[in-house]
Amino acid sequence: MHQDSLFAAPPASPDIHRLFFALLPDAATQARMAAAAASLHREHDAGGRLIGAHRYHLTLQFLGDASEFQPERAARAQAAAASLILPAFDLRLDRAGSFRNKSVPWWLGCERMPEALDSLFQRLGVALAKEGVRVESGRALVPHVTIVRDAAGHLHPPIAIDPIDWRVEAFVLIHSQLGSRNAYDVLGQWPLTA
Repeated sequence: MHQDSLFAAPPASPDIHRLFFALLPDAATQARMAAAAASLHREHDAGGRLIGAHRYHLTLQFLGDASEFQPERAARAQAAAASLILPAFDLRLDRAGSFRNKSVPWWLGCERMPEALDSLFQRLGVALAKEGVRVESGRALVPHVTIVRDAAGHLHPPIAIDPIDWRVEAFVLIHSQLGSRNAYDVLGQWPLTA
């Protein structure tokens, strides 16, 4: 055995650690989303795989992926979130569509984004910038909840669905570990005012 091998660093974990702010549906809204997803999957012969309802979320700000969890970055993100005072709002999901990328995700979304949702996206982005937290979300929010991955075909243009009304009363910071654990951990939750 070569002496240098005694002091070699352990192999790097293949896991991906993802941080993002999101909206999480309550149980009743989650159930309505799951029913809509199952119906669309069946009626349009989607193929692919339905996302488990426990994973439904609407991403607000995507902070990116890393090879290990970064607690100091998460703490700065939490400080940014805690600085906001914003109103609760109603979100109506009334469209289903798909994105044209390699995993062909199908989603539930809205024809008209509520001003309060856009304000939450914009103000959270500013608060994160003030805390020195880089985001990878882009300049505009495309509100959607992914319901199918690896679909066989596209839903273009988006189609109307029976509306799903969602009362949004909080937002969360999620640490998603992909790889050995495949888990979502909510690192913090911030209420929106009534």
